[in-house]
Amino acid sequence: MNTNTSIEDTRPIIFFCAFALKQAVQDLILPAFLKAGGTPVEAVFEPTFRLLTRIESGARPDVMAGITGSLADLVAANILTEPRPAARTGVGVAVAPDAPIPDISTVEAFIAAVTSARSVAYSRSGPSGIYFAGLLERLGIAEQVKARGTIIDSGPTAAALLDGRADIAIHQLSELILVPEAKIVGPLPEAIQEYTDFSTALGSHPSRPAGAAELRDFLHSPEAVAAYTANRLETA
Repeated sequence: MNTNTSIEDTRPIIFFCAFALKQAVQDLILPAFLKAGGTPVEAVFEPTFRLLTRIESGARPDVMAGITGSLADLVAANILTEPRPAARTGVGVAVAPDAPIPDISTVEAFIAAVTSARSVAYSRSGPSGIYFAGLLERLGIAEQVKARGTIIDSGPTAAALLDGRADIAIHQLSELILVPEAKIVGPLPEAIQEYTDFSTALGSHPSRPAGAAELRDFLHSPEAVAAYTANRLETA
């Protein structure tokens, strides 16, 4: 018996996945993939910048799903193959489960909502938080909102609604739903909306090439599209 082949055949696919896709991938896509006979998967769900840090430290995924713009350098370094667009999500607003729904239908209404809030929770280093901080500057309300903001280093910003740290949370829509008790108000007005695009890519040297290719294809299957849509992600 070829021992090396045996070990390879039992090795799971290493899948690095952006945190914004976690709900769709973990709850729906991966179970469907395994049910269809797919190779076992060891998934790592973290913000894309943290996945990049893992790769810089020497980790090598067989498949990766991350922010599209962040994958180009990995392709150039021959770590990943050419990415394929998968889904996108916009920035949204959530409030506590028993809170009234603020009007955010226009830019003016959104400004009124965040400036009248006791505290607004947003991410320190995630794409939604970086965008929101810049948006506050452009709208001329940065000093007012940031002075009493709740900055989240990691995890869903909507968690701050449940423990009373904030009464409005800003995050990507697909991440707001990670706190099911929070009440999603809706997306930012289109005039100030920011979309984050996510793509998938194969590792350049996957440990299980056939299984990795099957997973990558499944991330673009009708089942996957339905899962993205159900979790506040848009597909082409």
